[in-house]
Amino acid sequence: MIRCLAIFFFALLSLPALACGGRDDPCALPSGNYHMAVPETAAPNGPKGIVMHLHGAGGRGQGLLTSDLAQEALARGYVFVAPDGDQPSRRFDRDWSVRGKGMTYDRQDFEFLPEVLADVRARTDTGAGQVLLAGFSRGGSFVWDMACASPDFADAYAPMAGAFWDDLPGQCAAPVRLFHTHGWNDRTVPLEGRTFRDGAVVQGDVWASLKILRATNGCDARQPERNSFDGDLWFRHWTDCQNGDLRLMLHKGGHGAPEGWPSRVMDWFEGQGLDPEG
Repeated sequence: MIRCLAIFFFALLSLPALACGGRDDPCALPSGNYHMAVPETAAPNGPKGIVMHLHGAGGRGQGLLTSDLAQEALARGYVFVAPDGDQPSRRFDRDWSVRGKGMTYDRQDFEFLPEVLADVRARTDTGAGQVLLAGFSRGGSFVWDMACASPDFADAYAPMAGAFWDDLPGQCAAPVRLFHTHGWNDRTVPLEGRTFRDGAVVQGDVWASLKILRATNGCDARQPERNSFDGDLWFRHWTDCQNGDLRLMLHKGGHGAPEGWPSRVMDWFEGQGLDPEG
């Protein structure tokens, strides 16, 4: 009897981590929840890596499981992860701890996201697979913050429609690869930012944010190495910097993603050619 119990408990210890992460079954950590989708057909050595996407203010991670970026990442063999913002005392309780003047938070997401990443790696066979951190609006702003303060968190960063908030950081910790996307007609988060509460809170300026990263990446020239166009999309390429790779993609729309954004970002992330429009 004792031998049978020992075999039973050994079998339990040998089981993989319990499955979770679906739309109605998030993976729960002491500091918060996240949703996850694993590619149906994995590579021989497991998934290629992890694509983590941060929702905008008021959004939910579960809604991103059916997004175009999720489908693109899964089709290419990546685990897709969508954490839940959780800031109960703020106007949008599903928000991220974006650094900025006068902003206080219930949870520091600089600590939460590494916990999520570690848990995902423990539950999936991602090993040392590469990580892309993407985000939209407030989620995009926190991608900028992570790239600046915790550059080793991911191998590349893809924020959209959100940049640093004032006060802008004086400098960033280390060079990064970053591909920023923004709408020319974005009125929610204009390229130059906007103010709230009679100027007490200020969205950062995309151009000023790029200037900070150019200095971090050792871009000797202010102007990009070159510009390019693809239909209604305009690109600026800082690819001749001493470290890192900075790209800016502008589109004619507003506060949202241009058509084909997921495939362009994933092409850039995987290094299939040097240009995101390739």
